[in-house]
Amino acid sequence: MAITKSAKKAFRQSQRRRKQNRINTENIKKLEKKIESLLAEKKTTEAKSLLPKISKALDKAAKKGVIKKNKASRKKSRISQLIRRSESKT
Repeated sequence: MAITKSAKKAFRQSQRRRKQNRINTENIKKLEKKIESLLAEKKTTEAKSLLPKISKALDKAAKKGVIKKNKASRKKSRISQLIRRSESKT
């Protein structure tokens, strides 16, 4: 456990940041799973409507440093690719 005053403050800050980072990552994962489940049910229009939401969440997470910029763009690309593929199948 932290002993000095500055170490205690750093610990509090890291706990606060960890909580926010977890909220952001869980939100992204939730949206990803929702899109995948919609695509499994062949509801491409609803999945397409969620694309801006997940894009916004990924960009915010990248801006805040929760995930890296390239990871965010890679995830966006793969999700849009999934949606395009499912559209072409139906």
